[in-house]
Amino acid sequence: MREKFADQVKTAMKAGDKPRLSTLRLIQAAIKDRDIANRGAGKEAATDDEIVQLLAKMVKQREESAKAFEDGGRPELAAKERQEIVTIREFLPRQMEPAEAEAAIRAVIAETGAASIRDMGKVMAALREKHAGEMDFGKASGVVKGLLG
Repeated sequence: MREKFADQVKTAMKAGDKPRLSTLRLIQAAIKDRDIANRGAGKEAATDDEIVQLLAKMVKQREESAKAFEDGGRPELAAKERQEIVTIREFLPRQMEPAEAEAAIRAVIAETGAASIRDMGKVMAALREKHAGEMDFGKASGVVKGLLG
């Protein structure tokens, strides 16, 4: 994934696409920060799975910021956040449809043998491991609660 980002930065530079270039550099900086944090903890550089989780977190942050900007009457800043979301999502795996997500959740519940709401943590951990970046875990937790509760 790192090479993909580097290639996209070069392409954006050549095309003079400043907003895209800015977002790509933000992504690279976030990855470098994660690498430094991992090094401090005695781990290797961020894996592709960690990068996907990082990108998903960046999208969520920008969605929250865009909403806050709209609520504050700053539509131009909200539009900038949404443009960054579009660029970041290009590098994320395809998001599951609600029916697909529910099927995946049911499969993980069956795999883990979860029977009650007490097993929710175990189910969510397994979902994060198997489907990082593919589903919205905020929505998934509601579905898990409904199925286990």
